[in-house]
Amino acid sequence: MPPAAPTPTAAATDTAGGASATRRVARVIRSLHTYEGAGFPVRRPFPTEELPLLDPFLMLDQVGPTELGPGEAKGAPAHPHRGFETIEYVLDGAIANTDSRGNSTVVRAGGVQWLTAGSGLVHESLPTPEFLAAGGRQHMFQIWVNLPAHLKDLPPYSQTAEASELPVATTPDGTTVTVLAGSSHGVIGPFTTRTPVLVAHARLTPGGRTDFTVPAGHNVAVYAMKGAATVSGEPLRDGHLAVLARDGDRFTVGTAGPAAAADVLVLAGEPIGEPIARSGPFVMNTDAEIRQAEEDFARGLMGRMSI
Repeated sequence: MPPAAPTPTAAATDTAGGASATRRVARVIRSLHTYEGAGFPVRRPFPTEELPLLDPFLMLDQVGPTELGPGEAKGAPAHPHRGFETIEYVLDGAIANTDSRGNSTVVRAGGVQWLTAGSGLVHESLPTPEFLAAGGRQHMFQIWVNLPAHLKDLPPYSQTAEASELPVATTPDGTTVTVLAGSSHGVIGPFTTRTPVLVAHARLTPGGRTDFTVPAGHNVAVYAMKGAATVSGEPLRDGHLAVLARDGDRFTVGTAGPAAAADVLVLAGEPIGEPIARSGPFVMNTDAEIRQAEEDFARGLMGRMSI
């Protein structure tokens, strides 16, 4: 069970009053192509040498979209985590998640698992037997969010939401904004977050656009996950990430033209501003804490998966 905090967190909103300034695009990052888990391909705008992190976000991976034949789907076999949170956003396909704390859940199309690793656990994320056998379209995101030092020892816990439980706002031009976490367009995401963040998926209709407002001190990035887009009037190609400057509290996302649609993922969050030591599945504040995490995992102190 989650410790305390029973209600979702409204971390960033689009309802600021008074005068506002438009954020400009500071730089654009092109995703690298790599492999994760049992060997499935991902597009990764960060962490890379060019952009190690976007505090408090540690990683953004896009899996697919791709059409898979029977037996072709791959997942992430048992692996440990400590010191951060993971967001699994499944757009197509079906993923079975189990962990060493006894949690077991299936995330289907449109659903999300929010896993707070905290003090550490072992976790696996695999295609369901039905999806593996039949094949089909697979498309999902894996997002890592850091935890501040005083929360890295939280007992691990998991939150899930089906597609029907994610709030969706619709703008006059038909653009929809699904809010996974935080607050935007008058709706609040269903998850309790330990770090103030906004995670939102905007589906822009042809020629569509919509405005976002975030606290001035928060880091913000927009990822073009499907089709070309614009951010604050600047072009953003498919698979690229626009990192915004901290020079305002609002920005606009739109399509690349009147006949084109696009999907974008908006990430905004309050920087933690602490030292980061990271090694694979562990994210701590010091190298000594990383060594301790590796030792604890080897000794089975993060639990073991059932056979």
